[in-house]
Amino acid sequence: MIAGRVSRPFIFERTMLLRLLLIWTLNSLALIAVANFVPGIHVDGFMAAFIAAFVLGLVNTLIRPIFLVLTLPVTLLTLGLFIFVINGLMFWFAGSILRGFVVDSFWHGVLGAVLYSIFSWALSSAATQLLVRNHGKHNNTDQF
Repeated sequence: MIAGRVSRPFIFERTMLLRLLLIWTLNSLALIAVANFVPGIHVDGFMAAFIAAFVLGLVNTLIRPIFLVLTLPVTLLTLGLFIFVINGLMFWFAGSILRGFVVDSFWHGVLGAVLYSIFSWALSSAATQLLVRNHGKHNNTDQF
């Protein structure tokens, strides 16, 4: 760092961290919305939703790809519809290992996973549009 100047990697890291925190917060809000729409999904508060959104992110990043590869033949036979089952299982699994986030049954997990995807997408898209409008052009409006 040169006398009062901030190095570019630091700004990049800080921006990426803020974007990650924003996405995490939006996913927490989406999870609270899902709990309000689906009677079989319960969230005890924003902190529980925040932790659950983190765990759902980890499950979808680490475990879901393994399930997708292992169930590829079934997914192909069902023309991709089996992915709803996998998503429901991941949602149900996250609800079974956390306190403060409960998914009552597999079918509540499937419905919750679908709504969670829709709400997360809508909130992320809205936030992206607001950021683009306030901070100038952005090359990829699908992601932050």
